[in-house]
Amino acid sequence: MRIDKYLWCTRYFKTRNVAANAVKKGQVKINGSAVKPSREVYPMDVIVLRKNQIDYQLTVLDIPESRVGAKLVDMYRKDTTPKEAFEHNELLKFAKDHYRKKGMGRPTKKDRRDIDDYMDESE
Repeated sequence: MRIDKYLWCTRYFKTRNVAANAVKKGQVKINGSAVKPSREVYPMDVIVLRKNQIDYQLTVLDIPESRVGAKLVDMYRKDTTPKEAFEHNELLKFAKDHYRKKGMGRPTKKDRRDIDDYMDESE
């Protein structure tokens, strides 16, 4: 089965076209090498997929006949993504909450207090 079709069948992408575009952009690697959307997938292949700033690591267990239900996906792949990848994504969410765009004005009193506390800790 083609890699784009496999990723669509195992519900990593909503459409096959989106899966093919991700493969073309180099966001999908099989056994450590970038591939084309037409690359065949075989059992025991290791797929690294970058999606939403997370590097998912999958091991192909079997090839589905067609798109499978969400409950049956685990029969066809083994997810070996390390937990650190998800923790890093959580840290990025917290960092975005405290980010202020350039030109949004002077710091508020709370921002000023936070800056002062940070400067006192570093000394």
